[in-house]
Amino acid sequence: MADNEHTDHAHIAHGYVRYVALGDSQSEGVGDGDDVTGLRGLADRLAEQLAVLNPGLQYANLAVRGKLAGQVRAEQLAPALAMRPDLVTVIAGVNDLMRPKFDAAEVAAELEAMFVALTAAGVRVATVTFPDVGKIAPLARPLRSRVLDLNARVRVAAARHGVALADCAVHPFATDPRIWNQDRLHASPLGHARIAASLAHAIELPGSDDSWTVPLPPPPLSSRVQVLGTELRWVSGFLGPWLLRRLRGRSSGDGRVAKRPELLPLLTELGPAPEAP
Repeated sequence: MADNEHTDHAHIAHGYVRYVALGDSQSEGVGDGDDVTGLRGLADRLAEQLAVLNPGLQYANLAVRGKLAGQVRAEQLAPALAMRPDLVTVIAGVNDLMRPKFDAAEVAAELEAMFVALTAAGVRVATVTFPDVGKIAPLARPLRSRVLDLNARVRVAAARHGVALADCAVHPFATDPRIWNQDRLHASPLGHARIAASLAHAIELPGSDDSWTVPLPPPPLSSRVQVLGTELRWVSGFLGPWLLRRLRGRSSGDGRVAKRPELLPLLTELGPAPEAP
């Protein structure tokens, strides 16, 4: 039996056996925990759901914050393929969106190159679309056309190569402030849980459903003064430092390495999968 046929059989009979996450800060888990107590994040949460079906699941997370799509392909794809995974999530492109010389076609091509290489190896691949950042951070409204362009290209590439797509962008919950961390760049614990659930649903994981699409209850109304205060704190606490790093040619990922660079059993390390918030 060919390797990819064996892998496909493993999907059906036992659930996924080897899961590898590729990407940037979202897959690394920034916004869900911290660098002192440890990061959880959407990929860890998805791995926990996979391990319910297959306690022998092995999981690697090669994602590193700050990485551009081209860097993810150049640095993470080959190590992932060497692990012979049967499931890979590819989530990248947001860091590209915020660069002055953003080219949607170029970023989509990097993502599609990863889709091609992975699916050719018999891997089940899953990805996501990105929310309208202008609805999350008003000062980011000029990026809206970039997000829409990239999402359209991701949808086409995913359909072309049979990649499971969690189309988060089309659902109102994706721009709810409670889904996002205070920096508005990374998902909150609730956001990471929702994205993990969307990926589980996209790959038709038993026990998954579309409850991740349900909008959150209406939030309390804020006064104009409260809104202005929130915006000023965001500019000084997050936007300013981010712009300073860009001016200095630095990245939040400089000097960082992947948190799980090798395939390791999940449950022997973490114990039973915790409940999502």
